[in-house]
Amino acid sequence: MGLLRALRHRNYRLFFGGQLVSLVGTWMTTTATAWLVYRLTGSAFLLGVVGFASQAPAFLLSPAAGLLVDRASRHKILLATQSLAMVQSLALAALILSGNITIPRLLALSVFQGMINAFDMPARQAFVIEMIEDKQDLGNAIALNSSMFNAARLVGPSLGGMVIAALGEGWCFLIDGVSYLAVIAALLAMKMKAGERARSSEDALKDMREGWEYALRSKPIRTIILLLALASLAGTPYMVLMPIYAGNVLGGGPHTLGFLMTAAAGGALLGALWLASRKSVLGLGRAIPIATATFGLGVIAFASSRALGILLVCLAVAGAGFMVLMGSCNTILQTIVDDDKRGRVMSIFIMAFLGASPLGSLLAGALSEKIGPSHTLHICGLLCLGGAFWFYRQLPEIRQAVRPIYVRMGILPELAEGIQTAAQLSTLEHAD
Repeated sequence: MGLLRALRHRNYRLFFGGQLVSLVGTWMTTTATAWLVYRLTGSAFLLGVVGFASQAPAFLLSPAAGLLVDRASRHKILLATQSLAMVQSLALAALILSGNITIPRLLALSVFQGMINAFDMPARQAFVIEMIEDKQDLGNAIALNSSMFNAARLVGPSLGGMVIAALGEGWCFLIDGVSYLAVIAALLAMKMKAGERARSSEDALKDMREGWEYALRSKPIRTIILLLALASLAGTPYMVLMPIYAGNVLGGGPHTLGFLMTAAAGGALLGALWLASRKSVLGLGRAIPIATATFGLGVIAFASSRALGILLVCLAVAGAGFMVLMGSCNTILQTIVDDDKRGRVMSIFIMAFLGASPLGSLLAGALSEKIGPSHTLHICGLLCLGGAFWFYRQLPEIRQAVRPIYVRMGILPELAEGIQTAAQLSTLEHAD
C-alpha cells in the first residue's frame, strides 16, 4: 500500500485514472506525429522543426502561465487546457483522414498544442498539492504521476505503431481526441474547495519578477533548473532522431519506432516506480547527478550500437536515468518552494524543460544532417556527463541551503527534535 498511498485521496485518484487513459492517447499521437513527418519528408531537420514548433511556445508563454496558475483556479485552467487539447487532436485527425494534411498545417497545429501545454503543464504540476490532503504523500503523488506518464508511454507507442500500420496516423489522433473525455470527466467529478485560488494583485509584472527573483536567489532551485535545462537541451533530442534510427539505421517501419519508444518508456517506468517506493525526499539530491550520468551514458551507448536488442537496452537505461532526474528535481522543488509562488516556480521549471528541449531538437536535427545522428548523440551524451559532474560539485551548498527547510517541515525530525531540546535547555539555563 505504501507504493500507492497517494491514491487514498479521492481527487488524486480521479485525476490519476483519467490521466492514465488520456496519456495513452497522447503517446500514440507522439509516435504518429514523428512517423507522419518522416513518411512525408524523410528529413531529420523537419523532425526537429516540428519538435521545436510543438514545444517553443511553452518557453515564451511560461512566465505568464505561471502567474495565471498562482492567481486563478488551477482546476478550471486544467478543464480549459484539456478541452482545447481535445479539439487540437480531433482537428489533426480530420485533416489526416481527409487527406488534407500538409507540413505547414501540422506545424500550425503543433504550435497551438505548444500554447496549450504552456498553461497546462505548470497548472498540472501545481495542482498535485491541492489534491493531496496529507503533505507526507506529496512525494509519492509526484512519483506516481511519473509512473502513470511512463506506463502510458510504455503502452502508447506500441499501440500507436500497430494502429499506424493497420489504419494510418489519423486514427491515432482520433483515439487521442476521444481519450481526453476521460480526464475531463475526472476533473468535473472532483470536489474542490470553493474559492481555493482566490488571489489577485494589481501589478502583474511585479508578481512575475518576484517569482523569478525568488527562484534565482535560491541555490537549490537555481541549480536544479539549470541542470534540467542542460539535460533537456542535450539529452532529449535522441527522441526526435528515433524515426531516423527506426527507418534508416534498422530498416524498419512504424512497428520498429514503437519498439524503440516503448523501450525508453519501460526504463522510465522502472525509474518512476523506484521513486514511488521511496518514503522521503532525503537522498534525492545525491540521486540527481547519478541519474544524469546514467542518462548520458545510455544515450552514448545507444548512438554507438546498430543491433536492435542492444539499442532497446540502451534506451531503457537512458529512459530510467532521465525519469529519475526529472522526478527527483520535481519532488525537491515541490517540497521546498513556497505555495504562493508554486505556479511561477513550476512554470520556470517547465520553461527550462520545454524551452531548452525544442532548441535541442532543432540543433540536433540540423547537426544530424551535417555529421549524422550517431555523432550528434555522442555529443549530447557527453554534455549530460559534464552536467552531472557540475551538479555533483554543487551538492554540499545545496544540502546546506535545504536543511533548514527540511527541519522546519519535519522531514528531518531527529534534527528538529535536537534543536527543540537544545532550545528548551537554553531556556531552563536562563531561568535558573
